Amino acid sequence: MSLWTAQDAAAATGGTVAGDWSADGVSIDTRTLQPGDLFVALAAARDGHDFVAQALETGAAAAMVSRVPEGVDPARCLLVDDVLNALVRLGQAGRARLDAHPAARVIAITGSVGKTTAKDMLRQALEGQGKIHAAVASYNNHWGVPLTLARMPADTDFAVIEIGMNAPGEIAPLVRQARPHVALITTIAPAHLEAFGAIEGIAREKAAIFEGLEPDGVAVIPVDVGTVAILSAVAQVHAGRVLGFGEAEGADLRLSEIRLGDGTTVIRIAVQGAERLVKLSVSGRHFAANAVGVLGAAEAAGADPTLAAMALSHWQPMAGRGQRDRIVMNRTDELAFELIDDAFNANPASLAAGLEVLSRTRPVRGGRRVAILGDMLELGDDAAQMHAEVADWPATASVDVIHTCGPLMAHLHAALPGAKRGVHEETAQDLCRVVPRSLRPDDVVLVKGSKGSRVSLVVDALRKLGQSVEGQGRGNR
Repeated sequence: MSLWTAQDAAAATGGTVAGDWSADGVSIDTRTLQPGDLFVALAAARDGHDFVAQALETGAAAAMVSRVPEGVDPARCLLVDDVLNALVRLGQAGRARLDAHPAARVIAITGSVGKTTAKDMLRQALEGQGKIHAAVASYNNHWGVPLTLARMPADTDFAVIEIGMNAPGEIAPLVRQARPHVALITTIAPAHLEAFGAIEGIAREKAAIFEGLEPDGVAVIPVDVGTVAILSAVAQVHAGRVLGFGEAEGADLRLSEIRLGDGTTVIRIAVQGAERLVKLSVSGRHFAANAVGVLGAAEAAGADPTLAAMALSHWQPMAGRGQRDRIVMNRTDELAFELIDDAFNANPASLAAGLEVLSRTRPVRGGRRVAILGDMLELGDDAAQMHAEVADWPATASVDVIHTCGPLMAHLHAALPGAKRGVHEETAQDLCRVVPRSLRPDDVVLVKGSKGSRVSLVVDALRKLGQSVEGQGRGNR
């Protein structure tokens, strides 16, 4: 069964079609387009209309355009007034089709930290309990949410939609498109402070995810954050039920115990007088907190909690979000180091979590704990102080050497004691030329920084030192 026929897509978007076609998917990028996709000619860094001919030659079923490019067959076009607005309408129509499937459940996720991780965790937790549709990568913005909804098959049982923001007023319109039955906030932490001024503003914006809940929807909120009162107040207005998760007494899903190992996390959850034991195949206090929220959201969506917990034990983080790889530098496997790739983004909360994971690793044969850190961006006026304070964090004491890059991380470099102070460079590219030569066999290396710091370049440089064996770190065997 096709995802969209020409007639259905035209009716959904208010556009016009001159030919008869059907699409099995929706794409905005010719580099990842699959034969049979509907190509959406969005205007971003480049105008998507410039790539319509290429998309059709690659095998696209049709293209959604606001004008027919020269040389393109009009019969293979869906002509709309505005491509982005039409994509939004297509997504809304995709969401509306689920209304004919009463048992289907949509879960929306946001949070200052961990929303993509929680989305991937939830997809894993729901495995085997129905047909799952989830956002790919971090498709959580003004085009990512409608694109995810437009790609959703009509027979979906569980849809997992990630919703993000960079400025005030962005979450509410996106969640109204998704119309979730369950909405989860992972946590509230200092991120995008430049746009909000204070963490209370961040909490109010994140709480807007509850405004789009379906009648009698469930709000799942973190109770350990200082802004829980703000989240709870908004949730009480818009949700039929509110579930609190965290370590605080009285939480509906209380994280009563965390046992962190080198590559594993065992958590004990108290729920309605009973206890559940969950084991994750990854180490991290932040992963434990995410897991509790995810399991609460899964149960609120009607999934079996025992099966969800069992399925979640198989989850592994993606590249850039805590993935652990063993980088082998010679054929005999004698020269190797362990890489923790957490380079996708960073703020104080996620950096603290990453350093705690590093501090709990157990290097062998004289290996060291090494951190390679890029700037944490969008932290506002106190950014320099926040970077310097990392030197005093408990987890930092267990790290042997810290290399840094960027003008903000220069403040951490200056605050570190001499024994821990590694190399500091102005850019990640400069660091790439220096740090790989400083590593030793059996080192455990964490790479962390905001996306704009481009510290992922260091990850690429480290991978080039040898063969990456994904998931073969000691904790993942």
